[in-house]
Amino acid sequence: MESAAMARASTPRILVIGGGYVGMYTALRLQRKLKRGEAEIVVVEPQPYMTYQPFLPEAAAGSISPRHVVVPLRRVLAGCRIVAGEARAVDHAERRATVATLATKEGGGNDLEIPYDHLVLAPGSVSRTLPVPGLADHGIGFRTVEEAIGLRNHVLEQLDIASSTRDAEVREAALTFVVVGGGYAGVEALAELENMARYAVRYYHNVAEDDLRWVLVEASDHILPEVGEELGRYALRELRGRNVDIRLQTRLASCEGRIATLSDGDRLPTRTLVWTAGVRPAPLLAGTGLPVTGRGRLRTAATLLVEGTDCVWAAGDAAAVPDLTADPPGAECAPNAQHAVRQSRVLADNLVATLRGRPLTDYRHASAGSVASLGLHKGVAYIHGRAVKGYPAWVVHRLYHLGRMPTLNRKARVLAEWILAGLFKREIVSLGSLEHPRAEFELAAGPGGEPDRS
Repeated sequence: MESAAMARASTPRILVIGGGYVGMYTALRLQRKLKRGEAEIVVVEPQPYMTYQPFLPEAAAGSISPRHVVVPLRRVLAGCRIVAGEARAVDHAERRATVATLATKEGGGNDLEIPYDHLVLAPGSVSRTLPVPGLADHGIGFRTVEEAIGLRNHVLEQLDIASSTRDAEVREAALTFVVVGGGYAGVEALAELENMARYAVRYYHNVAEDDLRWVLVEASDHILPEVGEELGRYALRELRGRNVDIRLQTRLASCEGRIATLSDGDRLPTRTLVWTAGVRPAPLLAGTGLPVTGRGRLRTAATLLVEGTDCVWAAGDAAAVPDLTADPPGAECAPNAQHAVRQSRVLADNLVATLRGRPLTDYRHASAGSVASLGLHKGVAYIHGRAVKGYPAWVVHRLYHLGRMPTLNRKARVLAEWILAGLFKREIVSLGSLEHPRAEFELAAGPGGEPDRS
């Protein structure tokens, strides 16, 4: 049962599962709108920070410090109770969620059980993987700041391997980088890392730009569908002009033995395979007993209430929200960051209205456009019906995301890093040892690790 610290209060409890876009922005707006004592807000999130994912490619390329693409929930949500844990189950009949915390995992105790009066389900999404042989062993994801920094270290380490080996096969595999998925995540990650690697090789005496091979694998016949056909074709030409090998209407068939086998029959020896081929709703949703679509997203009304309930709310990746502006009607809002941030405001306002007995409002949106970076000083943007390309689009991309980065603190830090990056050269240091910080100590403390004192 829940601890004394989480004892049921006399005031209504709002339980927010997830600390991403929807979870953080909803809780932030609730703590601003609710009066003291009007409701208790509890936020459950495995990592006590929110990651601003559009900046992950720049963090991977070293343009932004990884500390500055995350927002600490305890600082921003000072009026909420933060529980660092993973929601394992939701029993809506009992209005209770089961949460596994670090304390229960370490101590072997029972999971935490948190009752609620209102529930906001915003657990986000997870990578959508396919049964590709070897993917689990060799694939690298690109959804968290840890994965972004790990990928940066990995790419720079491949340059070190290629520079220090005389084995032609090892060198070829080290200098071949394969990215699967031609959406935002895949294209931006490839563009930023390719840009970084091309800069880094100038400091290697035996590795040239032409030695690098970047391959983008996309199952459809175009890339960046989010920005439209015209800009997608421009991005395709831009990347191919940088010698990026783009395989359209192609799938990854296997990556066993560090060989990426494609559906067109080509076999690419590679030590780097980045998987960005889509996402799926968090598995938690399927076990809630609440109505879900065929794709696993919660069915919600335009008010963001889950269908058939009066106290469960959902938005963002977790929800199939009807798009009231679509023509013809019947479409659902895309599960992207732009909708998530806007939906969180409506969700919070409707939750406050429910507590105060006021009518609810429907979620409607007017698209603010789409932006994508293609590396340093290059990008595409579709803003208010206008297509923008090249350097102006890159500036728009940065300004757009800087404006949506939560907190003035993080905005100022990101802007300062951009200014410094413009004045000084890129950092090309790999800190791969960060992923195994105790390795050196374990070697020293293990058998035979005693130093010679003679």
